[in-house]
Amino acid sequence: MESGYLKIAQKTEITVGKMKKFVPEGKEILIANINGNYYAIEARCPHKAGELLQGTLEGNIITCPNHGAKFDATTGKVISPPKMGFFHPKIKDAISYQVKIENGYILVKL
Repeated sequence: MESGYLKIAQKTEITVGKMKKFVPEGKEILIANINGNYYAIEARCPHKAGELLQGTLEGNIITCPNHGAKFDATTGKVISPPKMGFFHPKIKDAISYQVKIENGYILVKL
């Protein structure tokens, strides 16, 4: 196995259009299955640490349940900032992790 990659889950654990949270080595990681491809980003919103798993996944966009910030699950990039009345604070992109598939397992580079 290539250095730095951890075996996280079997591919069958996350069906198309779903997300699942894992905590390897103390890092909270959210893995999304988008059209049969797997992507990993940090599991908490960079704004106020909202649990992204409790949000929604539509296509490749994850929406935080707290203030509605939207992230591209494939890159971690902010698509739209949180909405708090008239205030739309700037936030950092979510950390994105490299993913590869080996022998039916999802591996993530930490």
